[in-house]
Amino acid sequence: MSQTFAAADAVELAVVERSGFIESRHVGSAIVLDPEGIAVAQLGDVLSPVLPRSSLKPVQALACVTAGAALEGERLGLATGSHAGTDRHVAVVRDILDSAGLDESALACPPAWPGDTASRDAMVRAGDEPQRIRMNCSGKHAAMLAACVASGWDTTGYLDSAHPLQAHIREVIERLIGEKTGQPAIDGCGAPVYAMSLAGLAKAIQRIGTSSERSPFALHRSAGVLVRAVRENPWTVDGPGRDDTVVIERLGVFAKGGAEGVQIMVAPNGTTVALKILDGGMRARTVVALRLLEQAGALAPADVAAAVQSLPLSVTGGGHDVGAIRPAF
Repeated sequence: MSQTFAAADAVELAVVERSGFIESRHVGSAIVLDPEGIAVAQLGDVLSPVLPRSSLKPVQALACVTAGAALEGERLGLATGSHAGTDRHVAVVRDILDSAGLDESALACPPAWPGDTASRDAMVRAGDEPQRIRMNCSGKHAAMLAACVASGWDTTGYLDSAHPLQAHIREVIERLIGEKTGQPAIDGCGAPVYAMSLAGLAKAIQRIGTSSERSPFALHRSAGVLVRAVRENPWTVDGPGRDDTVVIERLGVFAKGGAEGVQIMVAPNGTTVALKILDGGMRARTVVALRLLEQAGALAPADVAAAVQSLPLSVTGGGHDVGAIRPAF
């Protein structure tokens, strides 16, 4: 059985402090690349495979664009995001589907409640059921369907790893990570997801995050458009007040979290971090990534400190803050 790195090969990345007592510890691995792509920090095992989960979405979205999907601006941001399922997010997903001559019945992701509490409450009050279009990956799925229509591929079975779309996505993934991928796993939304090293994931995300719209290479021009779409529309990638949206808005980083404790970030100067919290915990990944970029000199300490104040890192007791989740290094 394939597997990720062991606890013995991880390092402590974050702690949870309550009233001065270290209550919990998160171990994992991380890699930091400088703007030239040289590894300047490696914490733990960065060569064993991990499943990048939704941190792979920028690569998948780029592959959809290169397969002909007409995406830019909010549409491209949504294709890259794990959205909160608000009405505003859903409207853009419908717009992508409409542009391809499809409706939400074509989506093969599972029905879900929105991640946004207010949107979920409104649906419950209205007597609605979970919907595919509210699922946080529906933007990615709509982009995949749009790519199928543009390329003349069958829209049914588009999640099958043998489908031409998925074969194209895999080719783009391997080109960017510089590694061969093995048998795909099935992501939570039903799409194939491929194991890769954190070093390979960081390389791929840096190549996207530092691409120019003026590049002589079509793939990199498309990647430059994608990065601009995300930075100009950070609400599409996550949602108001949610981690990725907060750090994109406040710090101008290119950020995308993934399930099971994965996080990638590219600072404006190109410095890149990729990490995985080994226990799959999500609460520490963003602040750990930010502090790694700060340590590398890519983000100003004062700017990081201000952004961290907007993240849900407080530990409470009796209705009051009594501690915090913080990096261990």
